Amino acid sequence: MTIISTTNIEQAKNLIKNSKEKPLIVRAQNDEFNRRILEYGRFDILLSPESGKRQRTLRSIESGLNSTLAKIATKNKISIGMDIDEIKNLEKEEKAKKIERIRQNIKICRKAKTKLALLNCKDEKNAHSFLISLGASTQQAKEALTF
Repeated sequence: MTIISTTNIEQAKNLIKNSKEKPLIVRAQNDEFNRRILEYGRFDILLSPESGKRQRTLRSIESGLNSTLAKIATKNKISIGMDIDEIKNLEKEEKAKKIERIRQNIKICRKAKTKLALLNCKDEKNAHSFLISLGASTQQAKEALTF
């Protein structure tokens, strides 16, 4: 499992080309980076598109993923990943905000038929229940644990 976490798009593309390890994971950065790297494809998982400084208004949540990005990910067979350890290590308020964004991303992925991936889960049954409680379908939850 290789995680690429550079902010430079060209450097990320070179690392993807040269990597032989599977699964290949790219950590999400800003919106432009995410769009360009999803269009490039050739990797397996886009990790945590909900991370970073995101605005939240009363009527909308900016979760780092939209229907266009989800459709591009589906077309290129890229899963949207969530890291359980990253969520566990947050403060209460930050954890609530992150889960709120993840929930919205799961809804978007469900509509676009994009696969999910859950990283660092120790107990599969609890992870399955967690995904279902956030709004994932049973098929999505099952596939998220066996990426």
